[in-house]
Amino acid sequence: MHSITELLQQLVYGLSLGSIYALIALGYTMVYGIVKLINFAHGDVMMVGAYMGWLAITVFHFPFFPAILFAMIVAAIAGIIIERAAYKPLRNATRIAALITAIGVSLFLEYGGMLVVGAQMRTYPNVFPETMYKIGGITFKFGDIVMLVTALVLMLLLHFTVQYTKIGKAMRASSFDMEAALLMGVNVNTTISATFAIGSALAAAAGVLYGIYFNSIDPLMGITPGLKAFVAAVLGGIGIIPGAMVGGLVLGVTESLVSGLGASTWRDAVAFLILILVLIIKPSGLFGKNLREKV
Repeated sequence: MHSITELLQQLVYGLSLGSIYALIALGYTMVYGIVKLINFAHGDVMMVGAYMGWLAITVFHFPFFPAILFAMIVAAIAGIIIERAAYKPLRNATRIAALITAIGVSLFLEYGGMLVVGAQMRTYPNVFPETMYKIGGITFKFGDIVMLVTALVLMLLLHFTVQYTKIGKAMRASSFDMEAALLMGVNVNTTISATFAIGSALAAAAGVLYGIYFNSIDPLMGITPGLKAFVAAVLGGIGIIPGAMVGGLVLGVTESLVSGLGASTWRDAVAFLILILVLIIKPSGLFGKNLREKV
């Protein structure tokens, strides 16, 4: 019988992991909300961010926060280039064409990464002191606290950006009705590029946190967390920003609890079982609403 303390300990681990999934899921849901595209290359943008963070820490000797900022800037630029080069020409094409292109971009980033940095796994540098805190039998690492706080701050900044800034209002208008937004003077092309830039920057931050959490990175590291973040976005309601946050945290806690109960080999299977159940029971997700579509 597992004690309450052990379950709470797993909850702490799950929140740290879930915050990483939530950051990646936000990019999925933002892009889908505006251009209705499932950007399956998003997990590989996370990989690019992880390598940029590794480069900043090991080569440039940046501390944690400048390193994560450097990774976010590089990934944001990469996101804009990907959108302009691969997705913009297909904006009026069928969804399946855009989806196939996204898979192609994903493979390009993965194997292009192998060509540039090599296929071997690299150890991520330890940027946090090994300070431990114990409260009521629950152990916290200093790094866990910083990671969780960083993720929450980034989510709050995104919420502020979407709700209270000019570009955020343009995003919401484009998401609601792109043609009407265009008629009202919204620069849709700039808005979409900004959406890709913000989503890619958040994925890069998640990549740095993921590298620190698991202590290793490789060019194919974005596949599994990218798919799990997609599950998180669907769970919360794809296209809905608060849903992506909640979905990521729920998925991270669920995985951690499954591992804590001694079934760590099933943690990936449980994540995709959640996706199947959501699609069967409530396809619109936790925060989504069922909408009728004219045919």
